[in-house]
Amino acid sequence: MNRRIQVSAGCAGGAASYRVYSAGSPVRPAESWAVELCGGPPLRDTRCQHGGVQPMLATPGALPSGPEWLFEVKWDGMRLLADVADGRVRLSSRSERDVTANFPELAALTGLAPDVLLDGEVVLLENGAPSFAALTERMHGPVAPRIAQARPVTFMVFDVLRLYGVPLLERPFAERRGTLERLDLASVPVLSLSPIYTDGAALLDATRERGMEGVVAKRRDGVYRPGRRSPSWTKVTHRHSQACVVGGWRPERSGSNRIGALLLGVPDGGVLRYVGRVGSGLAGERVQRLLRERLIQVEGPPFAGPLPRAEVAGARWCDPHMVVEVSHSGRTEAGRLWHPVFRGVRDDLDPAHVEFEA
Repeated sequence: MNRRIQVSAGCAGGAASYRVYSAGSPVRPAESWAVELCGGPPLRDTRCQHGGVQPMLATPGALPSGPEWLFEVKWDGMRLLADVADGRVRLSSRSERDVTANFPELAALTGLAPDVLLDGEVVLLENGAPSFAALTERMHGPVAPRIAQARPVTFMVFDVLRLYGVPLLERPFAERRGTLERLDLASVPVLSLSPIYTDGAALLDATRERGMEGVVAKRRDGVYRPGRRSPSWTKVTHRHSQACVVGGWRPERSGSNRIGALLLGVPDGGVLRYVGRVGSGLAGERVQRLLRERLIQVEGPPFAGPLPRAEVAGARWCDPHMVVEVSHSGRTEAGRLWHPVFRGVRDDLDPAHVEFEA
C-alpha cells in the first residue's frame, strides 16, 4: 500500500495540495517517491524557478561499479533544461541562453504537466543513433515550424527538478527518477525517457560497438547540484572531446578568404592558453559560411604566452567569443591537442565556462 503524505501550501489563487508517496519504481522498488497534484493551482517556489537553475555536470573518470550506481547512455546532443509553466515552455542551454525558438516542436511539452522542470539532452537521430553533425544546424538560431516538423528532434529526458511547484533538487536521484517514470512521457511524441541500466560495463561495451559517445554513471543517493561538476555523476567516453575558444584562423592559402585552420585556446587561470589548431572538418561550404558569420577580427592574438611561429604564420586574429567542439587523440605534455577534428560550433556554451576535459 502506498504511503501518502499530504502537503498543503497557500497561494494567491487559493490552496494547493500535493501528495508525496512511494511509487514502487523499478529503479528502487517501494522506495521511490512521486509528487502528484491533488487540487488547486501549482505552488511556486523561487528556489527552482526557471533561470535560477543551471544543469548539473558530470565529472570525467573511470567507470564505477556497485549496487549504489545506475547507468545511462551519454547522448551526443545539446543539453537543455525545459521549463513548463503557465501554459508555455522555455528551453535554455548550458550557458542559460534561451533556445526555445530553435526547437519549436518541443512546445508539445506543455501537454505533459502544468508545472514541471525537466533536464535532458536534445538529439537528432539517424538510423537509431544520435548525430551531432545533423543537430548543429538546429543549434544556431530559430527554426521554422515546417522544418522542425519535417525532421523533428527528440528530447531524451533523464531528470525532473521541479513538479507542480515542488522543488526536487535535494531528493536522491533514485527518487527523482521514480517521479519521472510516473509522468506520461509517452503522450508527448518528441519526448523519450533515457533508459537506465544496472550493468555499466555491458552498457559501455554496447555503446562502443554502436559508435555512441559513452556512458554516464549516477549514484542512487546523489542530490542535484546545479551548475557544478559532481562526483555523484561520472562520465566515461569512448573518444576524447574538448570545447575550445577560437582566437584566430589561418586561410587555406595566401590571399584566400577560405578558412584553412582555426587557432584554439582553453581558458586557464584567467587567460586563454593556446592548445593547437584544427583544419580537419572545415572543408564544407556550410561550415565555412557558419564560421565566417561568427568570426570578429581584432588586431592582436588573444592568447597568453608565446605562440609557435609555424602554426600561427599568416594568422588573422579574432575576438574570443566563439566556442567550438573538437575530437582528438590526446594531449601532449605541453597541453597541445593531438590530431583534432572539428565537430561543430557550440553556441550553447559560454567561453568563460570552457575548461580542460580530463
